[in-house]
Amino acid sequence: MAAQAQFPIPPSAKKKLVRRVGKDHSQLVRRAVQYSFFALNLWIGFQFYGFVRYCETGGATTKFSRPAGVEGWLPIASLMNLKYFLITGHMPKALVAGMLLLSAFLGISLLLKKSFCSWLCPVGTISEWLWKLGRKLIGRSVALPRGLDIPLRGLKYLLMSFFLFAVGTMSAGAIEQFLSGPYGAVADVQMLNFFRHLGQTAAAVLVVLVALSLFIQNFWCRYLCPYGALMGVVALASPSKIERFPDPCIDCGKCSKACPSLLPVDQLVTIRSPECTACMECVAVCPAEGALAFTLPHRRTLKPVAIAALIAAFFFGAVLYGKATGHWRPNVSQETYMELIGHAEAAIHP
Repeated sequence: MAAQAQFPIPPSAKKKLVRRVGKDHSQLVRRAVQYSFFALNLWIGFQFYGFVRYCETGGATTKFSRPAGVEGWLPIASLMNLKYFLITGHMPKALVAGMLLLSAFLGISLLLKKSFCSWLCPVGTISEWLWKLGRKLIGRSVALPRGLDIPLRGLKYLLMSFFLFAVGTMSAGAIEQFLSGPYGAVADVQMLNFFRHLGQTAAAVLVVLVALSLFIQNFWCRYLCPYGALMGVVALASPSKIERFPDPCIDCGKCSKACPSLLPVDQLVTIRSPECTACMECVAVCPAEGALAFTLPHRRTLKPVAIAALIAAFFFGAVLYGKATGHWRPNVSQETYMELIGHAEAAIHP
């Protein structure tokens, strides 16, 4: 009775209402994948910090090996290497693991829409935690006016275009020279040092982003993330989509209210927007059996477990391929790393 009072159902539509039998498990599966990947990134970060400290101290601290997975946090270098590979047909000499991971993530987006953002991305996970915390604090998220929301959404595509242009204008020789040089070889260390030695301006920007993310749903992901923008553009060619079936749909509107990307799911038959992250929140809250589904062509439904299995296949496939072909570990010796990392630290503290 309470549900009918909140979402009134027209008499003509009542006969179409078929309640779900059993609980929807899509969010349990998604969060299991999401949290596992987040934990993996924390472990990689811990290992990498230990490796950098070992090199900085000349081996005086506990010895750690450099985890190749840290290259997944270097999207620009990975994009450079992907271009180098596509135009030369040869594997790059440095930071190849990052290119393999980027290729896996692009493959996931091509098959399963922008699911990387809601199933794997650690920044997306933190963003989700922040807006849910903000909703607990004030009872709701703040929705920007449409006239402001649409132009702001364009910012991430402008940033994406800038990086694609910058990489696109580099020759294969320039890419090889940069990534094999002293700076490119320790690009991961430079990234770590940015956060370890955060300046006042950068810290202030970070605080503002966190504050905005508390009250504006997925602020960073929605408006500023060029990586997510790239995944969204690739996802436009994806054969999979959220599909609404009008006959069993009871027009309750719950799907649109649940969508983190604020898409009008209840007004569309197929969701083709590059903003859709295949999080399946809309499917999870739908009370009508068969009204919403994540589908492949010919309306073949993809279950959450199948999505998780495909994501795992892309990710572990890239890792296993890299290890099997000898391209997972960097071609830089421990001694060279110690020398280069020492120089990187000296550049910050001369």
